[in-house]
Amino acid sequence: SSSSIIPLVCLRTSPSNHQVPSAPHTMPEAMGLKKSEILQGYIDNGDVVGICVSGGLDSKTVALRLRLAGVKVKCFTADIGQPDEDDINDVVKKMAPCGVETVVVDLKDDIAEGAFEAIACHASYDGGYWQSTGIGRFVTARGLLREMKKHGCTVLSHGATGRGNDQVRFERYVNVMDPNFKVYAPWRDPVLLEEFPGRSQMLAFLEKHGIGHSIVSQAKKRYSTDANICGLSNEAEDLESLETPMTIVNPVMGVWPKDAPDVQEEVTLRFEQGRCVAVNGKLLKPLQVLKLCNQIGGRNGLGISQALENRILGTKSRGVYEAPGMELLGQAITKVYEAVLDRRSTSLFRQLSAHVSDQIYDGRYFDPSTRVAINAVWELAAPAQGTVKLGLFKGHAHFLSLTDCPHSIYFEADSSMEASEGLNPVSSQGYLEVSSVEAKAMAKARLIDVTSVWQKRRKLS
Repeated sequence: SSSSIIPLVCLRTSPSNHQVPSAPHTMPEAMGLKKSEILQGYIDNGDVVGICVSGGLDSKTVALRLRLAGVKVKCFTADIGQPDEDDINDVVKKMAPCGVETVVVDLKDDIAEGAFEAIACHASYDGGYWQSTGIGRFVTARGLLREMKKHGCTVLSHGATGRGNDQVRFERYVNVMDPNFKVYAPWRDPVLLEEFPGRSQMLAFLEKHGIGHSIVSQAKKRYSTDANICGLSNEAEDLESLETPMTIVNPVMGVWPKDAPDVQEEVTLRFEQGRCVAVNGKLLKPLQVLKLCNQIGGRNGLGISQALENRILGTKSRGVYEAPGMELLGQAITKVYEAVLDRRSTSLFRQLSAHVSDQIYDGRYFDPSTRVAINAVWELAAPAQGTVKLGLFKGHAHFLSLTDCPHSIYFEADSSMEASEGLNPVSSQGYLEVSSVEAKAMAKARLIDVTSVWQKRRKLS
């Protein structure tokens, strides 16, 4: 998750029909605007700034402010399946009064693939929540940077604040993908920070230039939300207090467990090489799988969690998260991994999983170590083939069966507590005699302490 809820974008690469006014030829000072040295540098250099927008108050303010300063701007928004957006093309309409061209970039398949990779790696972060925001950032940065280049942009502008994770993620992704591409952070520009310390100043600025903007009442929704098809991150405002219950959040992708049906719903998920290829017997593509699992998991109260996460900059952030589809798929693939991975492979998988999770969170998805770790996970997941049946009931996913799992190393005869043709219990004698050599040696060397560690610490202090 991120502490800064920023505008995102989508692509059907069709510009708005709105006639975009040309940038003013008057100096910003003549229009009552203070001169920004950063923006003036872009003007002098002939740069074209691509702004990541959502159609919200910040997006409108920044786009208009830059255009009035004489900066060449184009706006971009990413379609990453935001469940809280009825129509992503509304962003184009919202931005049109600011006199800017807005391009919508369709990245839904890209983010579905990102979700599948995170699920295969079990790349959950602090508190075990699925990183919908972290996944969304590398997908968005990659997709928008490509599109901006096609439109002649030389600078990417993002709406992240100077306190959160997203500024690190966006700027690092741009830096590693193209070290020559510039990044502009309006909420770190001293001039814009001075001009727009809050919402009231932004609204007044837009009103002055004949642009309306309505803010939905915050009486009921006392937090900020960042969303994509992977899930939602809810944070800030009332959620910043640890005395505020997580239940103030109104789920968007599902329901609270207490509000889920009183009858268990069975779901069958088929996996091949660690990837879900079918739901309830129907073959589906990743995006279709994610959409359907969001619906199934959501209506049964799966995937709602809270975390006090460790931010990149060292502070902590509280969030309430929704990811019903990823939680459903994550629990299901775990059942297959348990069957096909040996003890040391499982230990290695956990280390790789932790590394990938941290890298996604830190904005390092494209780093060499991340790629190596993900490649290793896919290698371990190669034999992860099987059909998992789960019973979903009020936020829980109960294991019902695992079938058609040819690479399972679980054999009932070997693990049975009853007499069987499997492992001969007598053969364990030799193993125990060998292991006792080390145990007795440590005892003789007086290396073993059987007292309470806590009580010993108390005495030493």
